[in-house]
Amino acid sequence: MKTIVNVLIGLLLGLLVAGGLFLTARAPVGETVVLLPSPTPAPITVYVTGAVQRPGVYRLPRESHLVDLVQAAGGFMEGADLNQVNLAQILKDSDRVDVPGQSPFATPVLTIGDNGLLVTPTPPGGAAVNINTAPLELLEKLPGIGPTTAQAIIDYRKANGPFLTINDLLKIPGIGPSTLENLKGLITVGS
Repeated sequence: MKTIVNVLIGLLLGLLVAGGLFLTARAPVGETVVLLPSPTPAPITVYVTGAVQRPGVYRLPRESHLVDLVQAAGGFMEGADLNQVNLAQILKDSDRVDVPGQSPFATPVLTIGDNGLLVTPTPPGGAAVNINTAPLELLEKLPGIGPTTAQAIIDYRKANGPFLTINDLLKIPGIGPSTLENLKGLITVGS
């Protein structure tokens, strides 16, 4: 009798072990979970005019604030009325923001090119600034030109004679290709 009990206990333990192996070794039930990368939201396109250094159309990340747009546009012009703008305002796609204040530059002319919307700078008062004759005060109002660079332009004219092309501005310390690109359409060397 003891042998039969031992055989039954052994058989029962064998069945338990086999059942445990069966449960742990079989394929999981259900579908495989595939983790996808989170989508990157498309940028927004916003148009800024008025008393900023470089009015125009800018692409910014979603949830950008007005302060981000002003930074992208080169900052405020000297005559900007900061009491009329909310720098914490969250921008939406297709917004147009007009920064109130006195700007020496007219609203830029917008043209459609091969790559989409292009901004063509509009000279102050409709006339291009002659870098060979403009006084310090007018040169300082050009985007990217501060008092030191404006004085360097005048010093260069005195030492070397008139600029022959607007590309000669690259000889002035502080003026690089991107600054020159921003000035195209706003300046001339005269006739």
